[in-house]
Amino acid sequence: MIDRIDRRILSILQEDSTVPVAEIGRRVGLSTTPCWRRIQKMEEDGVITRRVAVLDPKKVNAKVTAFVAITTNQHTDDWLRKFADVIREFPEVVEFYRMAGQVDYLLRVAVPDIDAYDDFYKRLIAKVDIADVSTTFAMEQIKYTTELPLSYIIAEKPKANMS
Repeated sequence: MIDRIDRRILSILQEDSTVPVAEIGRRVGLSTTPCWRRIQKMEEDGVITRRVAVLDPKKVNAKVTAFVAITTNQHTDDWLRKFADVIREFPEVVEFYRMAGQVDYLLRVAVPDIDAYDDFYKRLIAKVDIADVSTTFAMEQIKYTTELPLSYIIAEKPKANMS
């Protein structure tokens, strides 16, 4: 279970994963070793799955965001496995979801321009049978975060300092 100190640690790491453990400990009221143990435990438990750098899409020439809604008449496990394998081949696909509702799958695709999207689209439909593809392009990013809300964590009583 995650207590309020763990929640504060997670909040700091979500904002900036490069903050030194000693500084995180200072902010949450722990010395370095117990703070590091808590972080290690959350990594072992899969709460923290990885630490990454968030890049500016414009500076890496991936400034066009396309949301690709896919419907299919194929609903077998084999087709889904093949489709997922195909999608993994495309670095342009930065998010991939199986959906409920009228759309079966939703992709977020990052490319330099419309021509690059068209190339992606042609390569995609050549590799997998899709009933319908509908693409919308983002005109402006108004909010973007990688930070998950932590207020939904079921609180437990504070842990001992784990020294």
